[in-house]
Amino acid sequence: MNLLAVLTAYLVGAVPVGWLVARAFGVSDIRRQGSGNIGATNVLRTLGRGPAVVTLLADVLKGYLAVILGAALSGGEPGITAVATVAAVVGNCWSVFLGFRGGKGVATGLGALLRTVPLATLAALPVFVAVVATTRYVSLGSLLAAACVPLGAVMLGYPQASAVAALAVAIIVIARHHANIARLRAGTESRLGRRSENQSPA
Repeated sequence: MNLLAVLTAYLVGAVPVGWLVARAFGVSDIRRQGSGNIGATNVLRTLGRGPAVVTLLADVLKGYLAVILGAALSGGEPGITAVATVAAVVGNCWSVFLGFRGGKGVATGLGALLRTVPLATLAALPVFVAVVATTRYVSLGSLLAAACVPLGAVMLGYPQASAVAALAVAIIVIARHHANIARLRAGTESRLGRRSENQSPA
């Protein structure tokens, strides 16, 4: 059942929400639009606020659901639940349904971590909001918030497996933003609210 739990979390996380939402709104392949990413930021730039909100909320929900299912199938075993948390994000970033390509794990990671380390995740949300509000860099807000979650998990006394899962998710999110980091350092990263064909969003 443990393998089934992790596989289920991966498959739920792998559902390409942004790609499906874009198709529903008349875009055959969101990967050929804007930055080429399937996340909510690219959906926002390509299709507008409504589809982007749907994408964001559905990605968060699928992350949360993936971990719930993984925990249920493993009988609530903490170690497997932690692995399921990471599997959900891996599914989002390397989806079997899109030839092992996908998003950057931010919204799905948010949902997964809300189930695994909820207080640490909620504590990191103001960091995201403050950074995006002041700089309008979604990528920078995502990176800093992701880095805060494992630290919060340790400080709040979550089980070691959960803290390690939060760290693994943070590492994946940061690694998936390598191009954004390069643009931030070069001063060429696009800001929220500005259309750009070269922006690779969170």
